[in-house]
Amino acid sequence: MTGVPQEGAAAVPALSRRQLAALIDHTLLKPDATPAQIEQLCREAVEHGFAAVCINPVYVPLAAELLAGAAPVVCTVIDFPLGAGAAADKARQAEAALAAGARELDVVQPIGLLKAGRHREVVAHLHGVVALARKAGALVKVILETGLLTPEEIDLACRLAVEAGAHFVKTSTGFGAGGATEEAVRRMRAAVGPDVGVKASGGIRDYATACRMVAAGANRIGASASLAILAGAPDEPA
Repeated sequence: MTGVPQEGAAAVPALSRRQLAALIDHTLLKPDATPAQIEQLCREAVEHGFAAVCINPVYVPLAAELLAGAAPVVCTVIDFPLGAGAAADKARQAEAALAAGARELDVVQPIGLLKAGRHREVVAHLHGVVALARKAGALVKVILETGLLTPEEIDLACRLAVEAGAHFVKTSTGFGAGGATEEAVRRMRAAVGPDVGVKASGGIRDYATACRMVAAGANRIGASASLAILAGAPDEPA
């Protein structure tokens, strides 16, 4: 398929619009996002078949109402974007979001604790959220903020997220240093193995980049430029 880059000897897969849309969390996390914009986001998610809408907690009730009975689910962020809140605060945010209708939670790991070697505390922060989500039948993605981590810290963060029971690891908040890179995604996939998801998020703005992230091992894409990404995708085969 033209327009899809090559990586090494293997071709990056050319995903159709439908295939790619099913991997995308259609995202709007700007602090000035309005209810009208959230309504538009939800309409687009249904129209294009996105996996989820990813929004700030204040809009979870609205999105849950708008998407009731629809395929896209409501995803929200916990302790975002710093991950520097107390473990109890993460749990309270998660509990409120789940009660309001969220079915996926993207929680920022406590990065400073990871770097300080306080690994049991990192697991405890994440496990509190995971335990609540599992009771509600919801998924948890742990945001690593890979732009702030060494390769070895990425490996460690993945192991701790898996130990805590997370369903996915995620590259970035989109508000920190750097976004998703193919190298980070490949490293995360190798660290978590085939049974845990990898979400590439941060700076993914076109079809070719999204396909490269999938080739590197991502099975979910977080993007605010979802429509631009799909604009570059081929139609479904006849």
